[in-house]
Amino acid sequence: MPDGSYNSYRRRYSQWQTLPEIFFDKAEELSAQPMLWAKTGGDWQPLTWQQVAEQVRHLAAGLRGLGLKPGDRVVLICDSQPEWVVADLAIMTIGAITVPAYTTNTVADHLHVMRDSGAAVAIVSTAALAERTLAAAAQCADLTTVICVEAPTGTPDGITTQLWADVIQSGADGDQSTYPSARPSTACLIYTSGTGGAPKGVILSHGAIICNCIGAFDLFAAPSLLDLNEEVFLSFLPLSHSYEHTAGLHFPISIGAEIYYAESIDRLSANMTETHPTIMTAVPRLYEIMHQRIEAGVKRKGGLSAKLFNRAVTLGRREYEQGLRGLARLENRVLEKLIRAKVAERFGGRLKAFVSGGAPLNYDVGVFFLALGVRLLQGYGQTETAPVVSCNPADAIRIHTVGPAFPGVDVKIAEDGEILVRGELLMDGYWNNPEATAEVLRDGWIHTGDIGQLDDRGYIQITDRKKDIIVNSGGDNIAPQRVEAALNFEPEIDQCMVYGDRKPNLVAVVVPDPEFIQQWAAKHNQAADLATLRDDSAFQAAIKAGIDRANAKLSQIEQVRRFIVADAAFTTENALMTPSLKIRRHMIKDVYGAALEGLYTR
Repeated sequence: MPDGSYNSYRRRYSQWQTLPEIFFDKAEELSAQPMLWAKTGGDWQPLTWQQVAEQVRHLAAGLRGLGLKPGDRVVLICDSQPEWVVADLAIMTIGAITVPAYTTNTVADHLHVMRDSGAAVAIVSTAALAERTLAAAAQCADLTTVICVEAPTGTPDGITTQLWADVIQSGADGDQSTYPSARPSTACLIYTSGTGGAPKGVILSHGAIICNCIGAFDLFAAPSLLDLNEEVFLSFLPLSHSYEHTAGLHFPISIGAEIYYAESIDRLSANMTETHPTIMTAVPRLYEIMHQRIEAGVKRKGGLSAKLFNRAVTLGRREYEQGLRGLARLENRVLEKLIRAKVAERFGGRLKAFVSGGAPLNYDVGVFFLALGVRLLQGYGQTETAPVVSCNPADAIRIHTVGPAFPGVDVKIAEDGEILVRGELLMDGYWNNPEATAEVLRDGWIHTGDIGQLDDRGYIQITDRKKDIIVNSGGDNIAPQRVEAALNFEPEIDQCMVYGDRKPNLVAVVVPDPEFIQQWAAKHNQAADLATLRDDSAFQAAIKAGIDRANAKLSQIEQVRRFIVADAAFTTENALMTPSLKIRRHMIKDVYGAALEGLYTR
């Protein structure tokens, strides 16, 4: 992007005061161009900017017709799809506040969000999701209306259901001229995904999210990676998560990008080749899965192609870490066409960058993608910061860090190593929770709970979560996420959690990789059933080989001495992972704590 265009466009962000302002400006500018894409009947179907704007206006008028006023809260329970976007923008357009809720929530989870937020209305997409939504609403005195995209199978007493299409039609037939004269401050109320304890409602202003959009704009525009009104995003993370809400929705809107909604994580690879994305945001878990699948595929193929692939990774890593000279540099250039060009095609052929956030990225996984010519930018933030604090710039990647702070964001390290953040991106507090707000937001600084340091160029390096640090019986501080990242990198291991606070050494609960289970079972003429294999001594020995390799990369106090095999994967369904795919340590300890304690008595 030329400097003149960059400076001119960046000034627009200072003129925009709310997220709907940004959207309607872009909709007027781009009108008939496609904005949102979703699969219907096996084919990708677009909605233009003009069509989305019309739906937003009609739904906004329909919501006003239901009695919603500025400041009212609306719970949004919807899969990531165009209706989510229309609902979010319509809610904010009338000055109301969007309260996203995860589709994986239980009835009790929904009830907590509804009661705590004091929501007046809920919007839900499918009939299946409506069952839990209506069951929660029936127990919530303040919430009496549920808008359903699909007709529900039944409605509890005391609840009024309205069909989405009917509300939009009522808005189309009604008065669309009156909107809040004063610009609202609060955009949304996002409940933290709750790795420990009940979720808290994070109050985020329009300005906080726009501050993030400015930082993301600079991230791509400054190194001339951005083509305004030409970028394509493929979205698959839940829009209810603050990371996707900002980086995968409102930032793309602000640059006039098209957004495709992936069918599922299993179809993600196919969707990438179909949609040819230029930018994608995801959590580290996705890159771990991709890494394992690519490695397994290369191993299965074997032969010359596997040797060339592995050589490309080796030389690519050496180039990133040390640089290449002479024949090695020439060989690496040849591998650009033989290997890396094919890898680029697997990701759609136009990918400018993957952006990783939401949790720490394993260094080896990050370097693996960089070695294959895939630009992977690790960033950092949390819901309380709207959520992005920092990210690696595309032209100066230090993958072991989370990059420097975004423009307008101040970062400092407290005496105890905690990362503190200040700027317009900060939340306005936790909803109805002044005590928790005072604990985290002090003297204008968010106390992130993360431990880290700043390097010589101002890049932030995260070492661990303050509350997750394990202090062993010898008084050593151990970062569990570093150890878990080393274990998860091994092909035998899909997920794990290490344990050992006030203990002489670390132990772990391990979820074996599904493909490893299949291959090992076939080789040993056994059923690929984890419940049966988990106690098999030969199977455990094979997993131990992976743990031993990981231990070789770790210091003595970080090494895992014993382990148990989980009887099932950690998932959102069994509540052992958050919807943003982070492990819930307290829940895993509830399930496996006794068995982990037993490892110390053997």
